[in-house]
Amino acid sequence: MVHHQYGWKQEMVGGHSCDLFLPQKPNPHQFLLVYLHGMHLRKLEDQTKFTALFEQNGLPVVAPVTQKSWWTDRICPEFDHVMTAERYLLDHILPFIERQFQSSPPRIGLLGTSMGGQGALRFAYKYPDLFPVSAAISPAVDYQIRYRNGDPMIRAMYPSEEAARQDTATLHIHPLNWPRHQFFCCDPTDESWIESSERLRMKLSSLGIPHDCDLETTGGGHSFQYYNLMAEQAVRFLVENLERERMRLI
Repeated sequence: MVHHQYGWKQEMVGGHSCDLFLPQKPNPHQFLLVYLHGMHLRKLEDQTKFTALFEQNGLPVVAPVTQKSWWTDRICPEFDHVMTAERYLLDHILPFIERQFQSSPPRIGLLGTSMGGQGALRFAYKYPDLFPVSAAISPAVDYQIRYRNGDPMIRAMYPSEEAARQDTATLHIHPLNWPRHQFFCCDPTDESWIESSERLRMKLSSLGIPHDCDLETTGGGHSFQYYNLMAEQAVRFLVENLERERMRLI
């Protein structure tokens, strides 16, 4: 498809708003990123570091907006009373990408921050054939702690803290069927989420599942300052491994 507008724009997909980034010169292999936002709902459009990396690598980006859904297969009233965020991505976003960009798995990489970081890992663990390449910055993995702290949206989605824990990304890891390329990073000063990243690393290591992670680099805690610091490493990981996936299919 020929796009006549470059940069960021908004489009309605499946009845919900979605942000799109169109590079001036798309990469020749139909590589594309799906960006999963965090609780903050802040747009990558405002982050010049990410935008520059997308442009430099010729990466179209599709960024659905699903409110505080945690990218789960649970109904989040803030987002939609009938459709879950997971079904929205699978049933609406992926077909939209196919129509608009002629791109399909495994040419689609997942990139997420915070709530969206755990979403990127969750999708990769649940659907490793669809999403063999994912990168998570500051993933909020053990979000059952938000149930304990009285988060109204988590409590609307789950009947108990244990039900939430059972649905976290770590519990969706399959010991024999996992994404071939996963990267996650968390600032060691990120008091809310560093422990769950460390637990995730331990579980992956104990299962012998290959993964790349950086739990040492520090700079900003749980914030866009840190996300921007790690942006280049995350995007490079995605591009290099999308290329590896392409070469596997040749």
